[in-house]
Order: sequence, then structure tokens, then C-alpha cells
Amino acid sequence: MRRVIPLTLVVVVLLAGCAGPIGTAAGGGEPTGSTIGVEATGSASADPDLAVANVGVEATDDDANGARAQVARGVADVRTALADAGVPDGNVTTTTFGIAPVYDYSGDERELVGYRAIHSLAVETAPDRAGEIVDLTVGAGATSVDGVRFTLSDDRRAELRATALDRAMGAARTDADGIAAAAALTVTGVRHASTGTEFTPSPVARFEDATGGGETVVRPAPVTVTVAVDVTYTAS
Repeated sequence: MRRVIPLTLVVVVLLAGCAGPIGTAAGGGEPTGSTIGVEATGSASADPDLAVANVGVEATDDDANGARAQVARGVADVRTALADAGVPDGNVTTTTFGIAPVYDYSGDERELVGYRAIHSLAVETAPDRAGEIVDLTVGAGATSVDGVRFTLSDDRRAELRATALDRAMGAARTDADGIAAAAALTVTGVRHASTGTEFTPSPVARFEDATGGGETVVRPAPVTVTVAVDVTYTAS
């Protein structure tokens, strides 16, 4: 006897095999259409609101402990002078500390002649006090000044970066509109955007002596923050 398969069962099986989203391209790729890729930069400048003076105390002695003790006393004097001048202790940090042997190589064999110790400090202060801090630390016993760097506080840097980023995106859109117009297209949106390298060069400071007084005067240049963006626009 022949067996008859109900038609309704066949229909259900066929529908089950064809289940899936309607209107979705195979592979789920990004929508097709015209795109315009643009790279642009934006910058913002401001006077620095932070100065970092790098000073050090160096000493030599016949033995390592003697050199260390001399440096310790010198750094203590420098820290005391800074505290008396109103510089918070948290603004004075160690950047380098070391003790190393010193040799004389003039003979046939090297000869140990002593030990050199060094303790370097970074002193954060207001830009208009940079020259004063240099003079103060040298007068208190610092034997080296490795430069003064002018920069921005975290809050001020964030403000400038936001401005630079806004300008970079504005420049990118201007370029994209120009390219689209040349191609008889119109920018319709942003498909992808990312930031590139942020560049903040250290401003060049000018050192000079105050007339008659001999004090160190440091005049910084403005600090510029530059941000790069990479933007892909959709167009039609």
C-alpha cells in the first residue's frame, strides 16, 4: 500500500529551510555607496601655565658614602630654600639619583680616584617664577641647571586639545565638501572618524639677566597643541 505524505508537512519543512532576515545582504558587509576619506589637523595655542626647572646637586669624594652625604646635605638645603619660598613639597620630585666611581685613565692602567654622586630635582612652579627658582636653587647649593621646560597643566592641555580637535574636524569637513563638490556629490554623513598623533612641542625659552640685579629672567613662548584626525564621509 502506498504511503501518502501530507502536503502541509512538506510546506513546513521548506519554510524552515528558508528562514532568515529579509533585506540583508549576504555576508553582512557595510552599506555600499560613495565615500570620501580626509586627513586634517587642527591647532590651538596658549601661554604656558606651568614651568619645570631641572636642577641638580653633584659632589665628589674619596669614598661613595662621603659623596652621598655631601649631595644629601645639598639637596636638603635646596628643598628648605624652596619651602621657605612657598614652593609645595609635592612640586619638588627626584628625577635622577646615582653614585659612580671616577677613574683616571692618564696612566697605563685606570686608577680609581674617587666617587661622584648626583641628585637631580624637577621643580614645578608658575612660569613667572622660573627665573627666581633657578637663582634660588643655585644660591642654596644646586651645582647644575639642566634647563627650564614650559608646558601646560592637565586641565589647560585638555581645553586646548578640545579646541584643536574641533578645528581639525572643521578642516576635514571643509576638505570633504570641496572634494564632493568637485565630484558632483554631497556629503551626507560620517562613516568613520579617528584621532591621530597629538603633537605639543616645547616652547623655546629666552634667558637673560635683569638689568643691574643679575637675576635670571626666563621668557617663554606660547605652547601649541596640534591634533590630527582621519575621517571617512559618506556622499551621494
